[in-house]
Amino acid sequence: MLFLLSPAKSLDFETPTAVHATKPAYSHEAAALMELLRPYTPAQLAELMDVSEALAQLNVARYALWRPKATPNNSKPAVLAFNGDVYDGLQARSLNAEDLVWTQQHLLILSGLYGVLRPLDALQPYRLEMGTRLANPRGKDLYAWWRAIIAADLNQRQQRLSKPVLINLASQEYFKAVDLKVLRARVVECVFEEWQGERWRIVSFHAKRARGLMMRWAIDHRASTPEALTAFDSADYAHDPAASTPDRLVFRRGRGPRST
Repeated sequence: MLFLLSPAKSLDFETPTAVHATKPAYSHEAAALMELLRPYTPAQLAELMDVSEALAQLNVARYALWRPKATPNNSKPAVLAFNGDVYDGLQARSLNAEDLVWTQQHLLILSGLYGVLRPLDALQPYRLEMGTRLANPRGKDLYAWWRAIIAADLNQRQQRLSKPVLINLASQEYFKAVDLKVLRARVVECVFEEWQGERWRIVSFHAKRARGLMMRWAIDHRASTPEALTAFDSADYAHDPAASTPDRLVFRRGRGPRST
């Protein structure tokens, strides 16, 4: 069973780590994308990515420094470099060596630049969201660049399993990069809802953190089946069987009514 997460926009390259980084599978693809990005001026990049001029200038500088070969001086293991809400829930810095081995085998992080990252794959500072409409030789956006590659990669990683399973903890923006027509695995989605305004709602901030909490729970419990995930109880979430289906597991918290 494999888990999918989205990356984070925020990065932490300040906190030192002694964890050894591994080589990303698609560094050559990332290098090709960098060649497309480097000619952009800060103004052009700000328009392309819909970011402020300051962020655009930061990323123009990052692109200039990015190298096809990662080193300990210019990179950091991905799961320790990403620093957003999902990774606040995951708390990867507190994982021990055995936890990191298990995580490396069961978690994949989708990336607009790297395609598919294992947690310990070397990440150089960048920002490139999967939804960016970066024209390229394969099409009008990054989905055209990555979709076939990512699905084939996921199939290859579970090719020896008779019943491969993919637990989707990624956002819609990133999971759209997986070609479901090609994917051979069963996909199970985890949904996290809050009781607000007298109804159950998905609240983006809480849902992002809950995805990280779920991944951490799966690591701590060495979860090996979708059914095992129904015991997830971090941060007061509880599985709602009546609101769920086998391929859509719903977790709720709050004082609202449960499904009947």
